[in-house]
Amino acid sequence: MKNTVELIGHYGSDQIHAQSAWTSTSRALTDEKKARIPELLKMLAKAGHHTVFEKSSLHFLVDTDIASHIHILKHRIGVSINGESARYKELKEDKFYLPQDWNNETLGKWYQALEKYNKDGNDLYHACLKDLEPVLGRKRAKESARFFKSYGSQIQADVMFNFRSFFHFLNLRNKPDAQLEIREIAHDMLELVKNIPDNPFMHTIGAFNL
Repeated sequence: MKNTVELIGHYGSDQIHAQSAWTSTSRALTDEKKARIPELLKMLAKAGHHTVFEKSSLHFLVDTDIASHIHILKHRIGVSINGESARYKELKEDKFYLPQDWNNETLGKWYQALEKYNKDGNDLYHACLKDLEPVLGRKRAKESARFFKSYGSQIQADVMFNFRSFFHFLNLRNKPDAQLEIREIAHDMLELVKNIPDNPFMHTIGAFNL
């Protein structure tokens, strides 16, 4: 009943970003140039010269509620997204998200009501699908029975950023005024990137003050 994020792959590093910037002069690395990478990346980030940060990729698998999936889709720049589709398959796992800040003494009744609402919706989805299929056909039955699924229904999304698009996403979604659920997803993504072994994006993260 929680959203989850997994980093399933990555390419690039601070050095890759710096070498991209140095393509206009010389990509050859020396110890002196390696030492300049942190300041170079800060200068590029501050000056808005962000094309060099497109030379990396960050690949995530996200179990997300539909509402947060829409937040990932909206206002995106350079993000590749594929998602589990109730139009092409029957959603048999019946996953759904419940707001964790509702599960307390004051709001507990609404937490329980929402849980029941999602379970009832899932039961109706499967029953409706079964009855619709012989009349409308399997394809139309799947794509229309899904209207019983709520905004809290969870799907799996395959999301890939380059670092420039990742920064843009975090600048929108890892902020106090963003909705809690998408903010938690963005926060978890950033933490996963920060904890990649050997910290290949350490100076890029620092350059953008992430």
